Amino acid sequence: MIPLHYAPDVQAAKDAGTAIVALESTIITHGMPYPQNVQTARLVEDDIRAGGATPATIALINGALHIGLTDAQLDALGQAKNVAKLSRADIAACIATGGTGATTVAATMIAAHLADIHVFATGGIGGVHKGAETTFDISADLYELAQTPVTVVAAGAKAILDLEKTYEVLETLGVPVIAYGQDTLPAFWSGASNLPAPLRMDRAADIAAAHKMRVAMGLPGGQLVANPIPQDAQIPAETLAPIIAQALAEADTQGIAAKAVTPFLLGRIFELTDGASLTANIALVRNNARLAAQIAGSLIS
Repeated sequence: MIPLHYAPDVQAAKDAGTAIVALESTIITHGMPYPQNVQTARLVEDDIRAGGATPATIALINGALHIGLTDAQLDALGQAKNVAKLSRADIAACIATGGTGATTVAATMIAAHLADIHVFATGGIGGVHKGAETTFDISADLYELAQTPVTVVAAGAKAILDLEKTYEVLETLGVPVIAYGQDTLPAFWSGASNLPAPLRMDRAADIAAAHKMRVAMGLPGGQLVANPIPQDAQIPAETLAPIIAQALAEADTQGIAAKAVTPFLLGRIFELTDGASLTANIALVRNNARLAAQIAGSLIS
């Protein structure tokens, strides 16, 4: 038996058949320091509520998979130390051994699907890391999108990645990549890239209809909705390019690898941009939450 524990407001939404949006918890434990992490998480939850949906922040606490967190649980998670970062490979083992962990994109998708939640808002997905042709460092997020039927709203793949290879893998895996409101794919902190969007949709209702049609056709996997960061919050790609290159070089020199790579790079980019990257992160994840609430609402209408 899978130990699923629903927060009271999430259980009420399920009973009423109203819209729910899943949220990951690594943004709380590995994304920023306390108390800013908890403050941001609450802002994102409030954005979803303002959009007419119920937020369900997902985390594993003492072997129980929590679908939605109470205020006390969220605050405790925000201050917890040495929290595991869970993906597909280790979430079951962590549950079985009574552990505590924060969910990545892949693990959140798994948990959302178990809880019958169809829409998930995050910052950016993982993907193909630069140099993957020798390191084989490719995020499980891409394969999760190919097999788990959840629509994921993100500002595209994280800008530290090899974006061209990331989207090529998604194409190979048959994952729909939908740019919201524009013809190019966003590049996380930047609103646009030189990569043409495979699909474009301008309405949340159309994205919801595409999700429903995939289910009706029996197609496995979800959808990636690439939602550009608001223009007033973005950092130009030409400003970021040398900063990302420097952070990547430092990671290589220091032998940073595996799950430690992304937190190291994001931390160094925060330092090298004097905090601008974190400000942009907050803006984009809130923007994604607002769109996800619209999509979730359209799915039940």
